[in-house]
Amino acid sequence: MPPADLDRDIARLAEQESRLRFTRFDLATAWDLGCHLKAAAAARGIGLAIEVRLARETVFFYAMPGTGPDNADWIRRKRNTVELLQRSSYAVGRSLEREGQSLEAKLGLPTRDYASHGGGFPLRVDAVGCIGVVTVSGIPQREDHAMVVASLAALCGIAPADVALD
Repeated sequence: MPPADLDRDIARLAEQESRLRFTRFDLATAWDLGCHLKAAAAARGIGLAIEVRLARETVFFYAMPGTGPDNADWIRRKRNTVELLQRSSYAVGRSLEREGQSLEAKLGLPTRDYASHGGGFPLRVDAVGCIGVVTVSGIPQREDHAMVVASLAALCGIAPADVALD
């Protein structure tokens, strides 16, 4: 990807993380988010593994037909990245790409336990901060990220097109 496109992505990813915040988030909201992602994937005819975590506890997990144990492992690795860095896994990956780095080279994080591929996104509450992570796996990483962003936007009352990547 040309550097200008990479820079545009990174700026848009920062905007997504700034705007996609909740005024409150509880177990019912986690359930709604997980179900929204499941319904969106089903409507597109794709299989996703979906996880929502609050305070490092899994409160929603669903593996749709067409997914397997490898998708759950991708979720674990992406989630670890988001929980540690409190940024979307795709934003981390795009930033590392711009720097010509990897998680292992820059931070000493083993690729067996951390992934900088799209699909993990921090859950933030206004005046509180990062309270959890939503993660999906099953389609190419940019699409995994887009699925999460669209569902978060819908639940935050933002038009998905207003925060989508180009």
